[in-house]
Amino acid sequence: MAGAVESRLAELGLTLPAVVPPLASYQPAVQSGVYVYTSGQLPMVDGKLAVTGKVGAEVTPDEAKELANTCALNALAAVKSVAGDLDRIKRVVKVVGFVASASDFTGQPAVINGASELLSAVLGDKGVHARSAVGVAVLPLDAPVEVEVQVEIVDA
Repeated sequence: MAGAVESRLAELGLTLPAVVPPLASYQPAVQSGVYVYTSGQLPMVDGKLAVTGKVGAEVTPDEAKELANTCALNALAAVKSVAGDLDRIKRVVKVVGFVASASDFTGQPAVINGASELLSAVLGDKGVHARSAVGVAVLPLDAPVEVEVQVEIVDA
């Protein structure tokens, strides 16, 4: 039986993906006290990056915003792998987004809005968070976007 959060995902036409396996020596998410921290989540779909390249060059800002949305969905899957149930999320505390940017691209906040908007749409007020959006030269696998999330959870 799906919980409220997963029911909301379904209402939005979204399906929680399988947890993206680590690319190196780390865990997709860990819990410390009442917090779950995700590792950086790439926009992987079915084990592959949909798009590669720099935002503002090979990747448009609108494409990158959709990729950030995918990163946030992958982050929710990582949270569930540790918390067991997305309904345990009390609130999203912090989102950090990295955008592999062409040298003249300055629209990182608009790109990471893709992640923020997904979290708000799925979790309502619990999805409102603090955030950083950072431009970087390159990301793993030449991904355009990477997102990490910190959530506070309640006892099971």
